[in-house]
Amino acid sequence: MLPPIYYEDSLAQRLTASLDEVLAPVMSELDNLQAYLDPGVAPSDFVEWLAGWVGIALDETWPPDRQRALVGQAGELYRWRGTVRGLAALLALYVQAEPEITETGGTAWSPVPGGEVPGDAVPHLKVLIRVPDPAAVDVTRIEAVIWGAKPAGVPHEIEVVAG
Repeated sequence: MLPPIYYEDSLAQRLTASLDEVLAPVMSELDNLQAYLDPGVAPSDFVEWLAGWVGIALDETWPPDRQRALVGQAGELYRWRGTVRGLAALLALYVQAEPEITETGGTAWSPVPGGEVPGDAVPHLKVLIRVPDPAAVDVTRIEAVIWGAKPAGVPHEIEVVAG
């Protein structure tokens, strides 16, 4: 890409060749940036960085495909954060089973003032997890996941059973 006057100049050729060596990896990274931002195809070490970028703590004991799935679903999980649907989806990724969640709250509206309030007066959340081996479930980890995904003022209980 040099002007023709520099084609025969060895100094100009050496200088530009050294720049090519330095800039080629940067250009390659920029050309493939989209692949780096997709957790499904990004390099393994970059998936960990992406997890930090979206605010998710990865479990190092998980296989890479499970870690990638969690990072890939982060946007959808944050969209439903604080809801039973969001908590169920997040827990399903962590325990590899569909949890059964019971909540006492509810929402509704009434055209009449002073209408009946839905749900119970005291909010509560119960999480039932059925797995083949309950001893294999890290309840402390599940506890931390629930604390981060549920509304702060709602108490909860966890039950892990064989199923």
